[in-house]
Amino acid sequence: MDITTDITGSHNNSFSDTYHLLKQEFDIEPTGYIDFQLNNFEAFKQYSSFEIKNSYVINTENDRCYILFVEVCTKSQSATGAITEQRENQTWALAYLKQNMGRVKIRRETFADKLFELVFPLEIDFKEDKAFSNTFYVLADDKPKAIAGITRDFRNAVMDIREDDFIIEVADHTLIIGNRKPISGQKAIHLAEFAVRLVDAY
Repeated sequence: MDITTDITGSHNNSFSDTYHLLKQEFDIEPTGYIDFQLNNFEAFKQYSSFEIKNSYVINTENDRCYILFVEVCTKSQSATGAITEQRENQTWALAYLKQNMGRVKIRRETFADKLFELVFPLEIDFKEDKAFSNTFYVLADDKPKAIAGITRDFRNAVMDIREDDFIIEVADHTLIIGNRKPISGQKAIHLAEFAVRLVDAY
């Protein structure tokens, strides 16, 4: 059986360049091996496999958070039986929250979401914060926990993120944020800024 591998994204040079950019902005150092339990997150369950290639701890005034460079693999099979592997390198930030928020997913709201919500009102709306609710789609398995955790400060931090198409996922006390775009120093800085703001505020 033929297997073809297509690798997209960035490799050692981008890892190194991004690390040096982060080093200019934050107190950052390599973590060594840590099991961040990314298999708990829906964002990674769609892939055939994934591997953390590099991880860094950012030391803040009050706590710490992390930047992860993750290689993900997707496999597809053609009609002839040939298997193609596509590997991508992605940037994610991870923070540990003091408050248990249950399972939460936050992303930018689409027109399809608005139509779906008319029939199946599953989204959490913050009536006191229309700007946030009109911009982001929020789902949770435990609404009281999620509402208690998604405070005004939290929502403001999300609104201020200087990235598009990002996904935020929370599994109890652990939050990740990222997207499928290739690794870049500027994106890593934007994600790190959000994670630092969260751990220092919470």
